[in-house]
Amino acid sequence: MAPETFAILSLQGFHQHMKEPKEPGGPLRFGFGWLTNFHPEDSVGVHHQALIDLVGKLVTEGVIDPKRVFLLGFSQTCALNYRFAFTHPELLRGVIGVCGGIPGDWETSEIYKPTQAAVLHLTGAKDEFYPPTRVSDYEERLRMRARDVEFNTYDAAHEIVPAMREDIKTWLENNA
Repeated sequence: MAPETFAILSLQGFHQHMKEPKEPGGPLRFGFGWLTNFHPEDSVGVHHQALIDLVGKLVTEGVIDPKRVFLLGFSQTCALNYRFAFTHPELLRGVIGVCGGIPGDWETSEIYKPTQAAVLHLTGAKDEFYPPTRVSDYEERLRMRARDVEFNTYDAAHEIVPAMREDIKTWLENNA
């Protein structure tokens, strides 16, 4: 999904949970997430600090250019990354959300600030968690705080399909 010149880092959420098998009689699978219903603001704080620490370390080591940092989030991490991008607007060049939501307190919280970071939001027309009826106003709502917003819908469920990967790579190349 990323151009060859990009450093790719992946943070795994620390809350482990079991996922139901996709096939009847199939094995239980494990997943990891950043949020729980118990004190979610604490998990958001840990997520923000983990990103700040990681970016700071990689800038200090000369691995990344601090003016070219992008975040990509799928599903739950989408809203977490939007929380980060609009709470720390000076730290990112761009943010990509795939098959996810925007923060529930988007209109009411005073912590979110305008950003110059570009936003790419990708959604699936058959997404069972974020269907078109739920995300139809996301582009307009993201424009409340970001001037550069691109919103695309794909023939997809709650997944990353090849067309999304191609568009993400092109968007990153154009916004680097």
